[in-house]
Amino acid sequence: MSDVKNTPFYSKHILLHAKLVPFAGFLMPMLYEGIVPEHKAVRTSVGIFDVSHMGEFYVDGPGALDFIQRMTTNDASTLSIGQVQYSSMLYDNGGIVDDLLVYRMPDKYMLVVNASNLDKDFEWLKSHLPADGVGFSNVSDDIALLAIQGPRAQNVLQKLVNYDLEQMKYYHHADIEVSGEKMLVSRTGYTGEDGFELYMPTSVAEKVWDIIMEAGQQNNIKPCGLGARDTLRLEMKYALYGNDMDEKFNPYEAGLGWIVKLAKGDFIGRETIIDAKANGLKRKLVCFELQERGFPRHEYKVFKDGIEVGFVTSGTFSPMLEKGIGLAYVPPEISKSGNTFDIQVRNVKIPAVVVKPPFWKHGSVRVNR
Repeated sequence: MSDVKNTPFYSKHILLHAKLVPFAGFLMPMLYEGIVPEHKAVRTSVGIFDVSHMGEFYVDGPGALDFIQRMTTNDASTLSIGQVQYSSMLYDNGGIVDDLLVYRMPDKYMLVVNASNLDKDFEWLKSHLPADGVGFSNVSDDIALLAIQGPRAQNVLQKLVNYDLEQMKYYHHADIEVSGEKMLVSRTGYTGEDGFELYMPTSVAEKVWDIIMEAGQQNNIKPCGLGARDTLRLEMKYALYGNDMDEKFNPYEAGLGWIVKLAKGDFIGRETIIDAKANGLKRKLVCFELQERGFPRHEYKVFKDGIEVGFVTSGTFSPMLEKGIGLAYVPPEISKSGNTFDIQVRNVKIPAVVVKPPFWKHGSVRVNR
């Protein structure tokens, strides 16, 4: 564990007696009070997450946009300054390198990538850089990142900023001072609730944590760990790299066709996924609910009429719905809402039904990620 790094908020996790686990090269809080109370705090009020393990890259120079257009599936040319875009990167064979966020700043772009893929993504992008015209740097170690999530998130943060947060649209960002500290604040989220991300210098991380926790006391703010982050994102059908998508799946199979903009022109993997879609998809990622009590898990098998037809990618017992829910790859012919199949949970096959996403339909953010 000697090569596992601490985030800039490590001392706060220790003081709060968090259960720390190695994750993506960092020692991260899995939970504090417990997954269920942390989950419900975000759904009903507000929670705070240390997400400093995420990776941040800067792309600048006259060729920056062309480079991003070639490397990602969405159309970054549509971004105005202050806007954020959800996108993905593909291999030549159409498999997914990673999903990511693209931030358009006045003088550059910021790419926010998954922690587990940070080094891989950096090398992938670096290997495709043109000879000149594009600057590319990894600034992950210089940035501490907090996510404030929940229907009361705006109320908490507004106390600390001289900026009307009501004017910040979903998937936008701005440079704001939080209690006198300059940082980039965005409004995206990975929970289905309203919320903000604070990208700050590591030197002010502990100070900002304390300020936010104090400002959130009236709303019973809770620190939340990776466990609640996973159950919250799953209730919204937000895909997780390494579970629900990776290099073996193309974006159409993974339900990410909406971030593929073929009309923008060439990008890596474009022709392959056009062919794959034209030839008919062999599998699709679907949402399912168990019809009996159970806890579906990653890689559990899916059966239809006694025949194995697919597998679970993510699963949990939903704290809000109080039933087993999950995502699974199944053949297209049984992928429509209302279709049924069985999930093998240990030695028992439990009936499941395909449902329309998201599982939790009462979040304070209703816009698709």
